[in-house]
Amino acid sequence: MKITGAVLEVSGAQPPFAASHPFTIGEVELDPPGPGEILVRIEAAGVCHSDLSVVDGNRVRPVPMLLGHEAAGIVEQLGDGVPDLAPGDRVVMTFLPRCGECEGCRSHGRLPCLTGSAANNAGTLLGGAGRLHRTTPDGRQSVHHHLGVSAFATHAVVSRASVARVDPDVPADVAALLGCAVLTGGGAVVNAGRPEPGTRVIVVGLGGVGMAALLVAVALGHEVVGIDTVAEKLDFARECGAAAALSPAEALDDGIRAPLVVEAAGAARAFETAVALTSPGGTTVTVGLPAPDARASVSPLQLTAEARTIVGSYLGSAVPSRDIPRYVELWRAGRLPLERLVSSRIRLDELDAAMDRLAAGGELRQLIVFDHPTPERNLA
Repeated sequence: MKITGAVLEVSGAQPPFAASHPFTIGEVELDPPGPGEILVRIEAAGVCHSDLSVVDGNRVRPVPMLLGHEAAGIVEQLGDGVPDLAPGDRVVMTFLPRCGECEGCRSHGRLPCLTGSAANNAGTLLGGAGRLHRTTPDGRQSVHHHLGVSAFATHAVVSRASVARVDPDVPADVAALLGCAVLTGGGAVVNAGRPEPGTRVIVVGLGGVGMAALLVAVALGHEVVGIDTVAEKLDFARECGAAAALSPAEALDDGIRAPLVVEAAGAARAFETAVALTSPGGTTVTVGLPAPDARASVSPLQLTAEARTIVGSYLGSAVPSRDIPRYVELWRAGRLPLERLVSSRIRLDELDAAMDRLAAGGELRQLIVFDHPTPERNLA
């Protein structure tokens, strides 16, 4: 079938992307789902730093590639061997499929799936196939999948292992956020950090993932402190229930500490700040994805003398089929207002400018919404 999608032509394009235009918005051919795969009509797709990192070249991926890894949509067609879904089901699309058999999958979320990670790096679906093509003057050209999803399009074919079904009462805007921001940020608290009830949690970096971590920690009854360099994000953190919201310098000068500190900025300086804000005996969880050559300085003596723990957490150490229902229940109970993470709704053809706004730190989550692209709030 023919779909409309946003294909990244070059990784490492020069900003501003609204001028360099790294994306081509146009017609792409999508093959039918194979065994263990499904066809999904995309309703909403989030614009995340993991997408930006491919655009700006910090994360090396093969191109051309149809980006987008955080989304929700409606199942339209099933491949063979998918007995537990039906056309019309709403599904959350997640960026790390799990084969269910490798050492990573046996770790209950602590480690990424080895097979899924290999497929993601190669730009294929979990089974190794590619379903995206386009016609060029030189002939038929394959287009790579992004993290098994490729959601910046009207439709996607994905592995059954890349989705989790949600009930119809979960709107598409909320469902999309569950696939990356909430799994990653919330999981950094719930799965990797595991704080004692009522303890203080500090979140460093209040983008989409960091704000999701803050919302989940507040929902679970923790005293939460938000850290960011953008004043508007600090104001928003207070509105969302943070007990305090400070700049990194203010937090360090005040001597504030916590048993659990989550770093969600994806920068070496932010990681160093998170370690410095962690109490003796405490845990620093890092979920940010900095540039591959980024380096941070940590005192080994401090780790030993203060019995510190540093934990890396990919996708919030999540098992989507286990964790998404937990977040849905918190949302249903009115304790987890995920709608607040949506800072703007945009059209697919506004993607270049959306990447510029994300790079400037002025957005939490911009959603590409295919049925009602109404602009909303911009934090910048």
